[in-house]
This record gives sequence, structure tokens and C-alpha cells, in this order.
Amino acid sequence: MRRFKVRLAAAATAVSAVALLAGCGPSPWALQSPSPTAPTVVEETTPVVVPPPVENDLSSGSTERRLTAGAVTARVNYWSELRMDRWTATAVKPVSLSLVTRVTPNDGQKVYLQKATMLAVPGNAETSFEALAPQTDEASVKNGYLVLSPYSYSQTFNVGQVPAEATFVTLQFTYDFLVQTKPKADEYAKQTATDTVTVAIAQPEASDTDE
Repeated sequence: MRRFKVRLAAAATAVSAVALLAGCGPSPWALQSPSPTAPTVVEETTPVVVPPPVENDLSSGSTERRLTAGAVTARVNYWSELRMDRWTATAVKPVSLSLVTRVTPNDGQKVYLQKATMLAVPGNAETSFEALAPQTDEASVKNGYLVLSPYSYSQTFNVGQVPAEATFVTLQFTYDFLVQTKPKADEYAKQTATDTVTVAIAQPEASDTDE
């Protein structure tokens, strides 16, 4: 009877030891392979291209230039009666100018404007388009228009339709002067001054319905 109790106690001890070892081991879920994680998806974003600002010499309403041609110094003021937001590709776009000259040295000789020409060349950041037909105001009086201060010359040219892709138009001006070689002389020297004015073409607003 005593042997049976001893064996029973030994068996209980062995079971307890096995249970203890089982309790100290890793949990069943710890032995399982980890679940694969989904790879992180990095979305590629297309960089936003910001177009360069368009130059506009008439953005403040007008611009004044000083041009030199030999002994002649011309002061030219440019402006437009049409608001800049209406300088669209299809509009008739007027540009006005006022010109007055001085001569150095001023010995009493006069300065005349024989001809004023405007050539409009539309373009954008990538290309230049075909120039519009040149516009010319040629004097109908002998020698030309007297433009020596205080006498001045004024004129308005019109820029016609330009391609829809144009974002600006470059206005190339040429002024041909006759200058007396000396007071009351019938001999003249010809001088030519050039200038360039760039005006932005107003772009149509994008429609909300455009996709």
C-alpha cells in the first residue's frame, strides 16, 4: 500500500513538472509564421509646371522711352486706350504714341519725322509666329513732320488678330528722322531710331466644365 502511494506521488510530481515545462514554453501563436504585410505604395506626383510670367510694358498703363539716333534724342510715350484684360487674341488692339525730339548741339537746326513704322510679331514662350503686316505712317509734307520740341508727333496703330496660342505681341517701332545740317540749310542728315514694346495677350479663363 505504501509503494502504491509512493508511485502515485511520483506520477503526480512528473505530471506537475510536465505542466510546468509546458507553461514556460512559447505560446502556440508565437510559433506561427508572421502574416505578410502589404508593401507601402508611394504615389508618384507630377510636378506642377508654372509658366513664366509674361512681360508687359504697358501693365501700368503706359511706358516712356528715350531713344538716341545720332544728334537726335527722342522721348516717346506709349499707351493703349484698351484695357489690358481686353487685349485678347481676336480683338483689335490700339497702341498710341507721342514723340518729341531734341538735337545736340542745338544750333537752331530743325528735326523732321519722315516715317514711323510698327511691326507686330506675336509669340509665346516656345516660339514666334508670323509677323502681322507692317503699318506705316509716312509724312505727306515736304521733309516730314516737325518734331523738334515743343512740336510733337502723335499716332495710333492697331494690332490685329493674332494666333490663339500667342501669349504676347512684340511691337517693333522704327522712326526715320531728317535733321538739318545747319539752320535754314537745304541739306539734311537722315537718322533712324528703333524701339521694342512687348504687350501681354489676355488669356481666356478656363471653363469649370472643362475636364
